[in-house]
Amino acid sequence: ARRARMEERLLGARFRYLNQQLYTGSSQDAARLFRADPAAFHLYHRGFERQVQRWPERPVQRIVRYLRRRPASLVVADFGCGDCTLAASVKNQVHCFDLVPLSPRVTVCDMAKVPLAAESVDVAVFCLALMGTNLQEILGEANRVLKLGGTLMVAEVASRFEDTRAFLKAMTQLGFRTVSKDLSSSYFYVLEFAKTGPARPGPAPGLRLRPCLYKRR
Repeated sequence: ARRARMEERLLGARFRYLNQQLYTGSSQDAARLFRADPAAFHLYHRGFERQVQRWPERPVQRIVRYLRRRPASLVVADFGCGDCTLAASVKNQVHCFDLVPLSPRVTVCDMAKVPLAAESVDVAVFCLALMGTNLQEILGEANRVLKLGGTLMVAEVASRFEDTRAFLKAMTQLGFRTVSKDLSSSYFYVLEFAKTGPARPGPAPGLRLRPCLYKRR
């Protein structure tokens, strides 16, 4: 029992370290990290799942319900897909992207540079996946692959939003209009956007999210 507790503490420490690297570095840094140590991603995902299991509802299930109400003909891009729960739960064609393949469906790539043609998908999804410090580049990539009028769905930890109004305003500069926002949960927010056009050049100052860092228990 003592050895098991020690191993659990070591795993927890490793998870917190990896989590900090993901939230305080760029998507390129994350890609290099897991390319050098793919096993670390499995450890991270295991720790991540343990955190989310404590929540009353899993954000991905909200996205699943949303897509099930929409036509199955819509093509979806899942940025940071994890174990591909979304793709396995809907009839849509889902392009699954992540840093390490936890499933054969996954295409390994940097979330700021996915192998899709411009304006080729109807729905882009970020479900607890806006981790890199280069948010503008990552969301700009979502704009690039979305068709005009296409949908961007974002589910993210509520405590990460330091100024939700400023974030939504910044999204207009990236070529998105806010369609709906559900801020009712203390665990996560769900935001729906529609692509109105290409992103405007220049920085988007309000596009900020706090790092999601876990304390030692």
